[in-house]
Amino acid sequence: MIVITAPTGRIGSRLLNILLDEAPARGEELRVIVRDPGKLPDAVRARVDVVTGSHGDAEVVDRAFSGADAVFWLAPPSPRTPSLEAAYSGFTLPAAKAFTAHGVGHVVGVSALGRGTPVADRAGQVTASLAMDDLIAHTGVAYRALANPTFMDNLLRQVASIRDDGVFTDTVAADRKAPAVAVSDIAATAAGLLLDRSWTGTGEVPVLGPEDLSANDMARIMSDVLGRPVRYERITLDGFRAALAGHGMSDALVQGYVDMMRAKDEGLDDGVRRTPQTASPTTFRAWCEEHLKPAVQA
Repeated sequence: MIVITAPTGRIGSRLLNILLDEAPARGEELRVIVRDPGKLPDAVRARVDVVTGSHGDAEVVDRAFSGADAVFWLAPPSPRTPSLEAAYSGFTLPAAKAFTAHGVGHVVGVSALGRGTPVADRAGQVTASLAMDDLIAHTGVAYRALANPTFMDNLLRQVASIRDDGVFTDTVAADRKAPAVAVSDIAATAAGLLLDRSWTGTGEVPVLGPEDLSANDMARIMSDVLGRPVRYERITLDGFRAALAGHGMSDALVQGYVDMMRAKDEGLDDGVRRTPQTASPTTFRAWCEEHLKPAVQA
């Protein structure tokens, strides 16, 4: 039995589709934890065991992990969280106890790059995510943290600006090259680990994409794919802070994002070398063709 948390999210929904294709042939049953089962397509609900509720709730994870061999773990967004510790380790604590109580063997979690870098202890959400990894690892389960850089898919939040003004923004230096990953590749990596549980112990699995790109590189590729000029504008951390606060996020979450973006500009994502094992296949150009271009043209 494989349990999937956040099955309607960007990563979880893709993971669930992969597992629905591949798990039956391996004799694997699937269970999902979801607040609103109505958000699952009817065809999906008919093929999985559904536990309704939040996977931060002790009673819910106690039911969901009964008989489970493996769990996909993702701490969901928490816009009004009073602290990053509450959003990550606090949210995960009931599940960590349930892993032990039910003898769950393997857990795959969504985390971030940065462990071992000089800025890892002051990187906001990333620092909190690494502490969550430690919490899970200390339960004794076999654990793999998917260590991810920035998601390519985050650019979909700026479709209107790209379409109407030919502009996308970020806080990093325009010429700083860094890895970026497509969420579909994160889901595929998670599926591989969940279906082949021959691994033991704890560790990280970096998912780095196939190349490092700067914001200027991305602007050039977007311009080519979209057939129109797209340029990058760097915004200040203060401007970034004000934009986040305008969306009603808690002070703790806003500060965490600011700290994370400052750390990224200081090399947070530079600590892992790309190898055939750490690279993932989707290029930024291919991602733009498949996801950004249709969104801009819609």
